[in-house]
Amino acid sequence: MAYQDTQMTRQQTQTQAVGTSKVLRNTYGLLAMTLLFSAVTAGAAMAMGIERMNILVFFIGAYGLMFLVHKTANSAIGLLSTFAFTGFMGFTLGPILSAYLTLPNGAQLIMTALGMTGVTFVGLSAVALITRKDFSFLANFLMAGAIVLIIAMVAGIFLQIPALSLMVSAGFVLFASAAILYQTSEIVHRAGETNYILATITLYVSIYNLFVSLLSILGIMSQD
Repeated sequence: MAYQDTQMTRQQTQTQAVGTSKVLRNTYGLLAMTLLFSAVTAGAAMAMGIERMNILVFFIGAYGLMFLVHKTANSAIGLLSTFAFTGFMGFTLGPILSAYLTLPNGAQLIMTALGMTGVTFVGLSAVALITRKDFSFLANFLMAGAIVLIIAMVAGIFLQIPALSLMVSAGFVLFASAAILYQTSEIVHRAGETNYILATITLYVSIYNLFVSLLSILGIMSQD
């Protein structure tokens, strides 16, 4: 009886490992494609000379498409929704990059922020995958952090205080880093996210916020 229990436990562990590996593989594969697609749409926006989008239009488009992704995540349409969302986010990034490229050291700032984003994402993912530590305790921090950041961001729109903008950007860097750890840990431990489309969207948004926030911080620190 004990032998059968041991065998059953081993089979369950192996099945779980295979499932986790599949979700990770699908997630990182789709993430790479969405990042590439975002780069293409950002380049298209820059080539077309698109001006920076109205903040209200941005929120409606971003949250509307994200809602669509969540509603269709368990169907084939979910992939189309994912590319629609990430394409839109890349398109809105184009005008921001164009504005930075008008600065004397704009190209350097963009490449530095891009490099820092890549190193941060790879490093945090490695921590979660190699140590296999359970970062589910970050869930409450992410919930509270999201509320605080939204309030601070709205205040920053009206107050236009550079110091507040710097604090918000730094807050988003911490928030995005915690989200990467949390989401990767959820996949590894199968405790939460097993849908690779939703996992991809979470990681994509974290990378997007991380890049934009680091770019903002670099711009402020260089007095540009």
